[in-house]
Amino acid sequence: MDIILFILGLVLCLIGITGSFVPMIPGPFISWLAILILNLTDAVKFDLKLVLITLTIAIAIGLIDYLIPIIGVKKLGGSKSGQVGAIIGLVLGAWIMPPFGILVGPFVGAISGEMVNKKTFSESLKPAFGSLVGVVAGSIIKFCLTLSYLFLYLKIFWTYKSSFI
Repeated sequence: MDIILFILGLVLCLIGITGSFVPMIPGPFISWLAILILNLTDAVKFDLKLVLITLTIAIAIGLIDYLIPIIGVKKLGGSKSGQVGAIIGLVLGAWIMPPFGILVGPFVGAISGEMVNKKTFSESLKPAFGSLVGVVAGSIIKFCLTLSYLFLYLKIFWTYKSSFI
């Protein structure tokens, strides 16, 4: 049974890595589930501290991922309207046309929000570019975390490999 749980966890790690770039899949959390499952097997000694620390990091990165495009808009001179537009664009873009909507949505949303705030199209491009940079940065951060969780998963497995076989 432990080997089946190991394989399930490995699949979850790979889905988590995919979720770094696909907006509808919470990559860090799914990768964390793999670590939890591995710790729940009879072959591995349960490490509550590790499970809680990795959960906290996964939740924090998941939340930060939604904030980074907003910060990008703000840092490049965007208004509150541009920030709200980026949030709405992120949600709608991810829902309407995944996976490309995750890039296009915040960009278009930030432009729309800025134009509602009486800025010209060209003035709206800079904050919109900030939202795009934020989305890409968030994906890179999630990818690095989920890849780290895969390596941690494999390290734990390697430590207890004789218990699985």
